[in-house]
Amino acid sequence: GRTEAIAFQQLHQQRRGRRVLPQMITEMNPATLFGIANMVALAGWAALSLGILTGQAWLRIGIAGRAVPVFLSLLYALLVAVAWPGSEGRYDTLGGVARLFQDARMLPADWVHYLAFHLLVGGWIADEVDRHGLTRWLLLPPLPLIFLFGPAGLLVLVASAALLRPMPRHA
Repeated sequence: GRTEAIAFQQLHQQRRGRRVLPQMITEMNPATLFGIANMVALAGWAALSLGILTGQAWLRIGIAGRAVPVFLSLLYALLVAVAWPGSEGRYDTLGGVARLFQDARMLPADWVHYLAFHLLVGGWIADEVDRHGLTRWLLLPPLPLIFLFGPAGLLVLVASAALLRPMPRHA
């Protein structure tokens, strides 16, 4: 519990002197990290869109569905490794989560978490639509919603796909 967190924080502070974690991440302004993460995510969404429009799987799956979410996940892991040990917040209560979002060092990590998963879901959905031979026009409503609101876009896609499925014929 709390004793382990304090021990981890002390270890982190000892290692900070040896520069175990990348100095660039530990010393970068949270607003700068936020901006970098947004640019990377937008590049991923652009690759996803271009991959859908052109039918290029390497853009849709390789770049937008794998490479960019993995990069954002790595950035998330680094940000959490740097910010978590000194944070007052926790994930076990609503108040603890509120403190995480109020921590200027944890806020970029929390945002990168959303960026990574929203793009991963967008890429997965585009791949599923293509894999099942459904029209790519089906992606027009849900992808912007996934970009902005995550689960709401997934619900729109599931509902749209259900409406477009052919009804089984009974003999």
